[in-house]
Amino acid sequence: MTTELKILSRKGDKGWWGVIPAFCKGCGLCMEKCPKKCISWSVTLGVYGTPAVEANMDECNACGICQTVCPDAALTVEKTA
Repeated sequence: MTTELKILSRKGDKGWWGVIPAFCKGCGLCMEKCPKKCISWSVTLGVYGTPAVEANMDECNACGICQTVCPDAALTVEKTA
């Protein structure tokens, strides 16, 4: 049996950012390490019923640090500009 994973994505001027709520446990490491402080809690719940995260793409420069520090591979960042 397979399960389809839902990816919540946002596009900005510098790239796009996505989170898989089914993988996000709400640890907040991405928010702590983000140099632009553009990641916040979402209304979407993650794997343990805790809030997942979302990015403000007006501020995000798609550096990918959040993706690197995420212990659960819940984030994807792609720089386009």
